Amino acid sequence: MTADATGDTTTGPSGKTADPTAGTTAPGEGSPDAAAAFAPRAVDGTRAAAYAELAAVGPYGVRPGHALITMVEPHPGHEYAYNRWYEDDHYIAGAMAMPWMFAGRRWVATRELQLLRYPEESAVARPVTAGCYLSTYWLTEGRYDEHMKWTVGINKRLNRDGRVYQDRTHVFTAFQDHVATVYRDGAAGPRDFHALDHPYAGLVLEVIDTDGPEGRAALLEWLRARHLPRRLAGSPAAMVTVFRPTPLPGDRMTYVKQVEGVDTRLTLLWFLQQDPRECWAAHFAGLGEEVAESGLGRVELAAPFLPTVPGTDRYVAELR
Repeated sequence: MTADATGDTTTGPSGKTADPTAGTTAPGEGSPDAAAAFAPRAVDGTRAAAYAELAAVGPYGVRPGHALITMVEPHPGHEYAYNRWYEDDHYIAGAMAMPWMFAGRRWVATRELQLLRYPEESAVARPVTAGCYLSTYWLTEGRYDEHMKWTVGINKRLNRDGRVYQDRTHVFTAFQDHVATVYRDGAAGPRDFHALDHPYAGLVLEVIDTDGPEGRAALLEWLRARHLPRRLAGSPAAMVTVFRPTPLPGDRMTYVKQVEGVDTRLTLLWFLQQDPRECWAAHFAGLGEEVAESGLGRVELAAPFLPTVPGTDRYVAELR
């Protein structure tokens, strides 16, 4: 898992974000490191061979076989600092720089969007408005185990280096296995491996619980064959990706709770071509009732998000 699931980074005891670039300069004229920067690098032969072997063996397709989906609530008064830490440091060092994590996107729920969520008594978010930032990442199919080894190692290093932001709560954080993607327009348009790079206008996170593994299999079949194709037709959602959660490793950080519903839950991501505030009532407010009427499960969270604007604090003032 990424450091955000096994533990994140960039704070000292005060909880203030540390600048990972502080005290560093690019080597250039007058720099004592200038010559070294352009000198041939001595690389341990064993290590170099190991990197070559990693590239030469194993799957390297483009399908998002796995995902990290993590919804986090910065503590009151820490919204700006958390946003800058996550975007300026952790999104890169704790996620995108890691092997086999090939795409990522951050999302935000303003207070207006938080108030659209349901059900009020959610088994996922307590209260249901908790978790104003959502991060989604795709992992190469078949590379989950290798990625997890790396992420546990980087998590330990980030914590040791004081690059963990403490003043936040993990509301819903899990690695997930991809089980289905349903498209509105068939073969036309972006595929699921494009979803985190395409400029979608919004996202809806939906979490559905069932009573057991057999119930989840029946739910998945109903979603894939009937419910999602019908709901997507003529809607502002271009696709829905469906995942099932996997357990977090035993050496995860103590502030990240173990994943619930490993055998019973499905996680859906609806990718929208329209602002969710403009289409919520018509297309998403009734999801819970329709799932309940099927008798196959219950919606434990339906939550709309907007994409963040990288490099800015847009929407931070609208979180409370």
